Amino acid sequence: MAAVLPAGRLVYGMQLPVQAQSTIFVEPWEAEAGPDELGAIARAADDAGFWYLAVCDHVAIPKDRATVMGTTWWDTVATLGWLAGITSRTHLLSHVYVPAYRHPLAVAKAFSTLDAISGGRVVMGVGAGHVEAEFDLLGLDFSRRGALLDEAIDDLRTAFGAEFTDLDGSGREVGQRPRPARPGGPPIWVGGSSKPALRRAAERGDGWLPQGPVTAEIVDFIRQHRRAVRGDEPIDIGAIVGEVHVGTPAWDVGPRCLSGPPGKIAHIVSKLHTLGVGQVQVRLRARSVAELLDQIAAFGTEVAPLLPGHDG
Repeated sequence: MAAVLPAGRLVYGMQLPVQAQSTIFVEPWEAEAGPDELGAIARAADDAGFWYLAVCDHVAIPKDRATVMGTTWWDTVATLGWLAGITSRTHLLSHVYVPAYRHPLAVAKAFSTLDAISGGRVVMGVGAGHVEAEFDLLGLDFSRRGALLDEAIDDLRTAFGAEFTDLDGSGREVGQRPRPARPGGPPIWVGGSSKPALRRAAERGDGWLPQGPVTAEIVDFIRQHRRAVRGDEPIDIGAIVGEVHVGTPAWDVGPRCLSGPPGKIAHIVSKLHTLGVGQVQVRLRARSVAELLDQIAAFGTEVAPLLPGHDG
């Protein structure tokens, strides 16, 4: 695969609420929400032109981490598969999936199927993982998580690229169908902001998903390393805007939340485009599902037309 974001545009996506409920970002109303609420949110984002909807990945949370991380982490592929059936335009992003937790052929089968049933709307965001006890639970060496991710990406490229593969070198080829809708499989965006993660994105990824701020220096590092190992092949660069509330909030949204008129929000978000960013992720603050649906619509109709490359 290669870069897939539309050239010259700054598109926007969102990490879905409800399906992941870490205390770091969960809103109080999510505790009582379920599939009906999540489905309404996904459909609204699809209608509002959100380029992607993102779903996280954890298998099981150690009890000593549960007070912070929570234990509500819906299965990534099952959730994205359901979303594929209730949306029609938005891309489906795993942000991020830890492929080392599963056999590469099982991962390839899941994401190839997901890409096939969604009509080629899958973007596979991958990461090395960060919960050591989760690695221990699955019998994996946490100290090798970077190498495990490298191996997983390479194996996935092979499995996505051909019906029959011999990943273990045994000389026994095995086949998988359905094939991905797109030749070569879903684009792979590599997550993380450490130097190894940046190098991995440049060397093995079709895109980069940051964990922290995006700077000109970071983008230059990725692109210089990219040119050194993959020539002129482009790479999709992302950024996390964080908390956003369109309009003047009638409640305390906190000091980190970007709020105000659409023009102000679009102006600040658009600055990222000058760094080479092609997609931004927003987390819309809301006190209820109804308010979130209003925020999604407001972002799509009032903010999005003011972003670079849009028709507004």
